[in-house]
Amino acid sequence: MRTLFRVLLWLAGGLVAVALVAAAFGYYLISRSQPVYDGARTLAGIERDVEIVRDANAVPHIYAKTDADAYFAMGLIHAQERLWQMELSRRGAQGRLAELFGPAALPLDRRLRALDLHNLARASLRFQTPETIAALEAYAAGVNAWIGVVNEEALGRGAPEFFLFNESLAPWTPADSLAILKVMALRLTNAAEMETKRAKLLRRLTPEQLEDLFPLYPDPGMLALPAFASAFPGLDMPTTSRRAEVDDTVRSLEQIFFPRARFAGASNVWAVDGRRTASGAPLLANDPHLWLSAPSVWMLMHVEFPGRGVIGGTLAGVPAVFVGRNRSLAWGLTTAGIDDQDVYIEKLNPDNPDEYLTPNGWARFNTRVETIRVKGGEPVEATLRWTRHGPVPPPDLYDLGAVTPPGHVAALAWTALSAEDRSLEAALAMMRADRIEDATAAGEKVLAPGQNIAVADKDGVGIFVAGRAPKRRADSRSQGRLPSLGWIEENDWLGLSEPGSGPRSIRPRSGVVANANNRSTNAVFPDHLSFDWEAPYRIRRIEQKLNAREFHTAESFIELQNDTVSEMARAVLPLVASDLWWTRDEGAGDARGDRREAALKMLGAWNGEMSEHAAEPLIFVAWMRALTRRIAGDELGESLPEIEGARPLFIERVFYDVDGAGRWCDVDKTARVETCAEISKLALDDALDELAAAYGSDISAWRWGEAHRARHLATPLGLRWPFGLFVNIEHETSGGDYTLQRAQTRGRGPEPYQNVHAAGFRAVYDFADLDRSVYIISTGESGHLLSRHYDDLAELWRVGEYIPMSMAEDDIRAGALGVMRLSPAE
Repeated sequence: MRTLFRVLLWLAGGLVAVALVAAAFGYYLISRSQPVYDGARTLAGIERDVEIVRDANAVPHIYAKTDADAYFAMGLIHAQERLWQMELSRRGAQGRLAELFGPAALPLDRRLRALDLHNLARASLRFQTPETIAALEAYAAGVNAWIGVVNEEALGRGAPEFFLFNESLAPWTPADSLAILKVMALRLTNAAEMETKRAKLLRRLTPEQLEDLFPLYPDPGMLALPAFASAFPGLDMPTTSRRAEVDDTVRSLEQIFFPRARFAGASNVWAVDGRRTASGAPLLANDPHLWLSAPSVWMLMHVEFPGRGVIGGTLAGVPAVFVGRNRSLAWGLTTAGIDDQDVYIEKLNPDNPDEYLTPNGWARFNTRVETIRVKGGEPVEATLRWTRHGPVPPPDLYDLGAVTPPGHVAALAWTALSAEDRSLEAALAMMRADRIEDATAAGEKVLAPGQNIAVADKDGVGIFVAGRAPKRRADSRSQGRLPSLGWIEENDWLGLSEPGSGPRSIRPRSGVVANANNRSTNAVFPDHLSFDWEAPYRIRRIEQKLNAREFHTAESFIELQNDTVSEMARAVLPLVASDLWWTRDEGAGDARGDRREAALKMLGAWNGEMSEHAAEPLIFVAWMRALTRRIAGDELGESLPEIEGARPLFIERVFYDVDGAGRWCDVDKTARVETCAEISKLALDDALDELAAAYGSDISAWRWGEAHRARHLATPLGLRWPFGLFVNIEHETSGGDYTLQRAQTRGRGPEPYQNVHAAGFRAVYDFADLDRSVYIISTGESGHLLSRHYDDLAELWRVGEYIPMSMAEDDIRAGALGVMRLSPAE
């Protein structure tokens, strides 16, 4: 027995030793790709010496003597820090994710291949200016130079994630960068999904009920919606969704490339001229809202071109500073909400499925067959089809199959599906602009996504809508609000709006501009830009706070950018709680009634601040979710997930009984007529029961931050145990869906209050001294999980603090982490 014990002990010790050796070897391999900021390299592809200084926060500052060398260095740095992020974006644009993630990613590849984004990007190269082509080529050379260094020096394949996959890394091309911009445009639109959502809901609701769920901004020219199913008399519409369940990795990829409509993009921007500042110089603040990831979508960078410098937020894979400033101009972006997509229902020829109906008779699809390689499986052929309106996506894209009758297919028209796309040229021109007028001229080159661009120079401020909108006919039957019948000529676009024709306010008399994805024009259809705008609560808060003081400072802008008071809560809570506050609670005295009474007392004293340390935000948000379910559940049935989550404009409309919307409170399955006060009470009990089950019965111990955690997810490592414990960045956060410090909740699933969509970049630009402007991103500069700069900015971001980013060389070199010198090869 003793001998057996010794043998087992030796075996156990041997296994432990082998595991330790394997772990040490794995760590060695992974650490080889960790970025090093000091040193000298001789590289082919540059013309003259380049210096890259990493400041105290690892922000790279590039000093180049030619434009080409500056773009080369941008590519090299992006590849050094974010190579996996770049490869994931590129493969998504190409529809080649199944090569990495196996059969589960095949449906995602089918959708992406159908849109043909990478081929469109390649075709658009011929429309770029020589300067843009030169920037793209120099950038690609820089990326490939770093890939060459990785291969020559065995630097751990460039990033730890590459050890999970056997696929080789192809050279970077100019088209790859343009394709990533196409992907971003896809990410920032929700128009097609909103059309299908309305169509699905109209199978159960009247047009009037749909107006309640998706209320319009006041617009006297608007007509009532038709019932979607009436367009297909005698045909049975699909009754269930065709979307299949997917694994966690593919679900995370879907959120990157095809987010749900409510996560399509948002942002805040505001600026005031010198008449409204204590210093007499303009101020501008901007915080774009996108999905949270590790590393952040954004990477900070400063580039010194010959005779000019630019600093701000970049996207890995693209040679541009998209939000930032130069020495005379600052600019910020928000999603403009342009309705830039239409779904067309195309009728198939029953005698020839290769043809579809047009106003002029039957026409053939344009068809191409592609092969999709699948990890762990056989290659799969995908037949790609296009109509005159656009590509025919798979039925699971935006759940199009659920609104497509038998004998028909859905096609997608989208402004971005054009090779004549000079949006990158616009970004490069913005970097060179000196005056607001130069910036507006640059913005005229934007195709998609539609953006509100706020600008400031030393003399004033302005804002304008960039991006081209579809020109719909005044007699359009769908008005772009529902899927359109493809063979009806009135539904066709008449082209795109003219460049520079969007709304604008340049150097306004008020000296103040602002946008929070709210409506930007009062024009009626077809010149309206969109029917779907962000709820007005954030813009109300901006207006209120900007007007609350005569003169602003950088500090007041920072305070406003981190404001966590919900104007939505202040508007809606009195509506849903007033009857409960002022009537005797017959249920008081039992545990449930006492809990309800305690919750109402807490909410009665609450000022609407969505603090992570308070219970009130959690109670209120849970109540809003439960109230939506209670009010709409009987009418919507299995379609309830289409609107799941808080819908405050709908709640306001119901409780104010606008156009009879109070009828929603009556449960149509019962004989009696329920009141909104009764439903509100039941919903509050639902919410409190849910929270008690999750967080315990002591209501005073509940905290918003415990439920409202931000998870910056690393794909795919963050989805694999135990790697997620180390590579995902998580922390409690304040704010909410409708606060200026945007922290949007998931709204559904097992973690409905998780913060998944927020301002991954914040900046405040002060023209009193532009080098005192401040910035922050949500994680850190590096995408390498072993780097201390992988997450070193995350806590600053969480608590609303910033880092300085100066273009003054003395500031940059003070406390610099390292200097990399690049020299041209002989």
